Amino acid sequence: MGPRFRVIVRAAAAAAVAGAAHAAYNARIVRAPREGRARCREAVSILLPLRDEAERVGPALRSLLAQRGLDDAEILVLDDCSTDGTADVVRRLAGPRVTLLTGTEPPPGVLGKPHACHQLAQRARGSVLVCVDADVVLAPDAVAAAVSLLREANLDAVSPFPRQRADGLGARLVQPLLQWSWLVLLPLRLAETSPRPSLAAANGQFFVIDAAMLRKCGGFAAVAGEVLDDIALMRAVKRAGGRGVVADGSRVAECRMYATWSELREGYTKSLWSATGSAPAAAAIAGLFLAVWVLPAVAALCGSRAGLVGYAAGVAGRAVAARRTGGRVWPDSLAHPVSVLALTGLIGRSWWARTTGRLVWKGRSVASARRLPGGGAA
Repeated sequence: MGPRFRVIVRAAAAAAVAGAAHAAYNARIVRAPREGRARCREAVSILLPLRDEAERVGPALRSLLAQRGLDDAEILVLDDCSTDGTADVVRRLAGPRVTLLTGTEPPPGVLGKPHACHQLAQRARGSVLVCVDADVVLAPDAVAAAVSLLREANLDAVSPFPRQRADGLGARLVQPLLQWSWLVLLPLRLAETSPRPSLAAANGQFFVIDAAMLRKCGGFAAVAGEVLDDIALMRAVKRAGGRGVVADGSRVAECRMYATWSELREGYTKSLWSATGSAPAAAAIAGLFLAVWVLPAVAALCGSRAGLVGYAAGVAGRAVAARRTGGRVWPDSLAHPVSVLALTGLIGRSWWARTTGRLVWKGRSVASARRLPGGGAA
C-alpha cells in the first residue's frame, strides 16, 4: 500500500472506532419501555392498518387483544382494500372486541399507509394513539409500558424499535443494520431535545404519539406523500415544537418484516431512495459506508494493522447494537463489511427503480412518493 492509501485507511479506521464508541454510549443511554407490569389510566387507541395481511395478521392481532394494564383502550383495525380475505380473518379472530373499518383507496399523490393511518386516527378517541404494523407481536404490557415511557419522559412521540427477527442469509446480513444505523450515527440525547427535524429517527412498526400533538403537527395527512411516513411524522412533531425519539423496544416487541430475500429486496428498494434524500447524497452515504466499514477489512486482508483495527471496530459496533437490541451477535457481526456492501447495493437499486419509475409496493405505485429532505434513518 502506498502512503496516501495508508492515510486513508487510518482515517477510516479512526472513524470506525469512533462509531463503535458512539454505539456503546447510545446503547447505555437509549430509552426503553420498562419490562414487566405497567399501568395506563388514560384513554388509548391502538391502530392497526392492514393490506393483504391475511397470512400473518393473526399473531399481531392476538397480541393486541392480550394487552393488559390499560384502563381504557380501544383497538381500531382498518382493512385497506385487501384482496386476500384479511377482513374475514380479523372478524374470525377478534369478533366484537375490535372495531373493523373498511378503508378507501388513497387519492392521487397519497400513499397507502399514511392514508390508512389517517382514517384510523379520525375515528380514534384516545388521548394517546399507538400505531402497530401487522408483522409486529407485542408483549402483554408493551402498550402500557410505551405510554408510560411517553409520559414519564415528557415526550410527545416515541418509537420503540421492535426486535427484528432475521431468518435466512439475506435478512441476517441486512436487517440488523436498521438498529445499528441509529445507534452508531444518531446522537440520541441531542435528537430527543433538538428541534432540528434532521435529527429524527422512527420506526412505524410501533409508534406512540400524543393525540393533541398529532393534531398540532398536521396528523398523517401532513405526511401523506412520504414513503417513510414514520420519520416524516417524527419530523413534523419536531417542527411543531414537540419532543420525540426512537427507543429500544426489543424487550416488548418483535417484528419479522420479510420472510424471503425477494421481499426484503423489494421492501428496501421501495424506501431507501427516500431515506438517503437525493441521488448525490445517496452516493455520498454509500461512499462513506464503504470507506469506513468495508475499506479497512480489505486493507486488513492486505496486511494493514490499521485496517485490522478498523475492521475490529466495525465488528464491535455491530456486536454492541445486536446485543442491545436482541439481535444475533455471533457470528453475524463478523460479516459486517458484507452487510454494508449489501446495503449499498440496495441503495443503488432503490435509486435505479426511482429514476426508472418502477417503484411499486403491494400493488400500488410509489412513483408519487416524496423523498425526505436531508435523508433519514429508517
